[in-house]
Amino acid sequence: MADISASSVKALRDKTGAGMMDCKKALTECTGDEEKAVAWLREKGLAKAQKRAGRATSEGVIGSYIHSNGKLGVMVEIKCETDFVARSERFQEFAKNVAMQIAAANPVCLSPEDVPADLLAKEKEIFKHQAMEEGKPEAIAEKIVEGRVKKLYKEICLLEQPFIKDDKVSIKDLVNELVGVLGENVQIGRFTRMALGEDVA
Repeated sequence: MADISASSVKALRDKTGAGMMDCKKALTECTGDEEKAVAWLREKGLAKAQKRAGRATSEGVIGSYIHSNGKLGVMVEIKCETDFVARSERFQEFAKNVAMQIAAANPVCLSPEDVPADLLAKEKEIFKHQAMEEGKPEAIAEKIVEGRVKKLYKEICLLEQPFIKDDKVSIKDLVNELVGVLGENVQIGRFTRMALGEDVA
C-alpha cells in the first residue's frame, strides 16, 4: 500500500473540493496516482448522484453572469435540497461557472431529451444527406448519423457540453462531482441567455 503524504491529500482536496478522508481514500485506492484519484472521486460522485437523483430540490440559487461590455447576460436556476448547501461557497461558485458556460457556449437546451424533435429530425436529415453524398453505404451512413448526433448534443445540450475551463469534463460530470462533495441532489433548472439585439427564443 502506498504511503500517502498529507501534502498530496491537501493537493487533491484543493483540486477537487472533496473531503480530506475521501481524498486520502482515493489516493490509497489509486496507489498515490493523483489523476486516477480524481477519476475515482468523480465515479464516487456519479454513484452518489444516482442515489440522490429522486430527492426533492426546493432550495438553490439563481446564478448570473453579465459580460464586461454589458451586452450579454445569463440567468440560470441551480437547485439543491437545503438552504445551507445553497449558501455554500462551492455551490455559489458552481452557479457562476454554469452561468459563464451558458454565456460562452450558448446551449439550446439542458439535455438530449430536451432537444426539440423538429430540430433533431432536420439535423439527422442533413447528416444523412452528407454521408450519402460522401458515397457511404446506407448502413455506414446510419452509423455516421449516430456519431454526428452525439457530437451535436455536445454542442447544443448544456449537460453534455465540455466545461469551458476544462474540456476534459462535461457539465454533467461537474454536477455529479458536486453531488459527491456536497452530499445533496443538485440539478440545473431553467436558464436564459440574452444578447443585446438578439431575439430571445
